[in-house]
Amino acid sequence: MVHPLTWQRAGQSDDKLREFFLQALVDLGACVIVQEVSRDTLDYVYVANLPDVWAVERFCEPSDVSIFGADIAQKISGLKRGMTEPGAKTHVEIAVGADEVYEFRVQALRSGPDADGGLYLVTTIIDRSEERHRERLLRALLREVSHRSKNLLAIIQSIALQTARYSGSLDLFLHKFRGRLYSLSQSQDLITDSSWRGAYFNDLVQQQTEKYLPENKHLVHVAGDNVLLTPNASLHLGLALHELIVNAVSHGSILKSGRPIEIECLRSQQDGRDWLSVRWFEPLDPSDASASHEDALKAHFGSTVLERVVPASVNGRAQYDISDNGISYQLGFPLDSGAE
Repeated sequence: MVHPLTWQRAGQSDDKLREFFLQALVDLGACVIVQEVSRDTLDYVYVANLPDVWAVERFCEPSDVSIFGADIAQKISGLKRGMTEPGAKTHVEIAVGADEVYEFRVQALRSGPDADGGLYLVTTIIDRSEERHRERLLRALLREVSHRSKNLLAIIQSIALQTARYSGSLDLFLHKFRGRLYSLSQSQDLITDSSWRGAYFNDLVQQQTEKYLPENKHLVHVAGDNVLLTPNASLHLGLALHELIVNAVSHGSILKSGRPIEIECLRSQQDGRDWLSVRWFEPLDPSDASASHEDALKAHFGSTVLERVVPASVNGRAQYDISDNGISYQLGFPLDSGAE
């Protein structure tokens, strides 16, 4: 049954209203095709707002084949076949090329309220390309989130096991583990804010150090290249910076001497690859640089993170030294080492 307009002013021209309907179809990106159902054929009666990818040939009676081509015509003819009862509806989505997707919605209608009125098929074509593109992006993003979440959970599990191994009590474990989780969360915030591209080196240093030196930010000097790190490198370098600053505040002489920590990041070429060299130097009071002090600094999970976990995770190499002059940590790795 054809549904009448809810209301139409008396004397209003149908031709004028048709102009408005056509404009509405254009705004919606919808096409309407009307075909009369004859005994053996579907005769085109009306075509409005056909998408640019197709065209009606001039001076030629349109057909599904002439408009859409043989392949698409075969698909939609399968929809229309057997639609002999008013009210029947069906639909299909058809890809055109690599990026365009169109939905064909077909319904059978009588030409008037009379049950003996002619039967027509009304096909509405709607461009779904943008919607399907967004859906593909969303699925890709969800896969990426799942992938990164699993990696993050693996890192957390490793930290938990290693922290427990080097903690003598539950309280000490909780204290250290919470600090390391906080470090990961801070780095993850930077990665998320950049739409998962990674984190800039200077931002990473600032975020990992300012919590422990809130009123002494001048005690951290950063120089060199402010490089955008991969998400993987951001998480692990952030963890290394966390260990170094915690050691500096807990065991070093930074607050006592007032001599700043020097952090340098330099980009270079090695073996045809972009390479990043990060150097941390924390000056020590000579009176603190004893053999027992060195043992105290290295006999915990922090040294494992700095010398083994971080360089292995970024396909690089590291050197962690304590001397009379200070604590030096050097980390080098290829910039594209984002293996996650």
